[in-house]
Amino acid sequence: MARIGVQLMTVREKVIELGVTEVLRRLAEAGLPVIEVSQVAMTEENVAAMERARGEHGLVFGALSGTMESARPGANPSLLDDYDQVVDHCRRLGASRVRIGMMPMQAMRGAAEILAFCHEAEQVARRLADDGIRLSYHHHHVEFARVDGRQVMDIIHTEAPSLAWEIDVHWVTRGGADPVRTLERFAPKVDLVHLKDFRVTLPPAEVLDAVTAGDRGAWGRFWPNPVQFAEVGTGNLEWGPIIEASLAAGAQYLFIEQDDTYGRDQFEALATSRAALVDLGYEHLL
Repeated sequence: MARIGVQLMTVREKVIELGVTEVLRRLAEAGLPVIEVSQVAMTEENVAAMERARGEHGLVFGALSGTMESARPGANPSLLDDYDQVVDHCRRLGASRVRIGMMPMQAMRGAAEILAFCHEAEQVARRLADDGIRLSYHHHHVEFARVDGRQVMDIIHTEAPSLAWEIDVHWVTRGGADPVRTLERFAPKVDLVHLKDFRVTLPPAEVLDAVTAGDRGAWGRFWPNPVQFAEVGTGNLEWGPIIEASLAAGAQYLFIEQDDTYGRDQFEALATSRAALVDLGYEHLL
């Protein structure tokens, strides 16, 4: 049965403030025991804390994260330089999935670089498969760009056939596509899904005040991107069809994620998303 959980990146500031042990305890108590790990340093101390929380609170680690470049301090480990460590973490946490959160920025230079990334990711995906671990790619909006007439999403899909997908419905929408159709398009290789809403905002008072005072540049800075990351059910996405399409596409884990809560407590934001999913009838997946 598919499960709905939470992307730990959403509470990364709480991890820094409170520590991994306390954050995982709170998530378990909040009815969010299924975890995807990203942007939390995989130090021995943190991994050991995750192991303990798995036993003490019945947590399920649905997926870990890796990068296709050399790791930076505190960031996701490198699937190129730290492959054995990533596999070891999967074993210790009972995770059978790893996801690439983003292609290296240098891979976005053009068609040749994108192809090189795809071919390298394909090799890593095959190696992980031999170790019983499935590798997925998490996209943003830039993958909906076209290069030499082909959408980058399609290039990845074709050139790295062993990669599964982590479809992020917010970034799909920001990329100008429809979440349900995108999920259908990439089935049955959809393994993971990110659940976060797409909220459009009115200009804040400070922008309007600046324009009134003669600063037209303030309007120009706001107008191209009035979009925010939002709690499930507080934006403009239709969640029933999205979740049903996710399940039909083969998704095994659907993770609530919110890149920014704009000053709201992250635990409160997650509680809002969870409540919306319960109201939609998906409590049995939590």
